[in-house]
Amino acid sequence: MAKNENKETALEGKDKAESAVVKASVKSSAKKVDTGNAYIKVSYNNTLISVTDEKGNLLAWSSAGALGFSGPKKATPFAASKVVAALAEKLKKIGPANLHVMVNGIGGGRDSSIRSFANQGFNILSIRDVTPIPHNGPKPVKVRRV
Repeated sequence: MAKNENKETALEGKDKAESAVVKASVKSSAKKVDTGNAYIKVSYNNTLISVTDEKGNLLAWSSAGALGFSGPKKATPFAASKVVAALAEKLKKIGPANLHVMVNGIGGGRDSSIRSFANQGFNILSIRDVTPIPHNGPKPVKVRRV
């Protein structure tokens, strides 16, 4: 009898935990966001895009590598547009309609990712280039003499 009672209580605890997880996911997906920020990091090797709300809480992210692109194909404009399409699917229910876009990096998918956001139906409020630029930083290393 004791084994059956332990199994029943374990199953009840499991059901409660599962229902709590379902409720938490419903709560987070029920929250509708109007305006958000899109951070685009484009390097020579990959394209990373994350979308946050105005406070900076992450809503969704994606990258070319996560979509299955490999090697030099990850840094192409085509891969960047596919990353935006995947993000648009994730953001359909909760996603912001208006975006402030911050672009970082010097890769090939900069323009195509911004165009893809516009084509997916997002209203782009502003575009900022936040690529770090050195202002004549440290002195370069001396030339090697042989």
